[in-house]
Amino acid sequence: MQGVGFRYHVLTEIQTRCPNVCGKVRNIVDGRVEVIAEGSEDDLHIILNILRDGPRWSVVENVHEQWGEPRGDLGTGFDVSHYESGYWSA
Repeated sequence: MQGVGFRYHVLTEIQTRCPNVCGKVRNIVDGRVEVIAEGSEDDLHIILNILRDGPRWSVVENVHEQWGEPRGDLGTGFDVSHYESGYWSA
């Protein structure tokens, strides 16, 4: 379960610490947060740590990671998505 502002914390941390990563973060209707990102393996591990730590006001119960081949369709930069139904296809 994420706290209020979790997506924007993730957004700010990724934009600051991993500026070459492309992707999005969004809320899912069941209360979880979903992140899809492409970048170097080192940057992606930094993102996993950002997600596990979360901001001080949130409670991170679990981080499920799924790795795949880069798709190249995430655009440029990292942003918040407001699309909240279903899951991104892998």
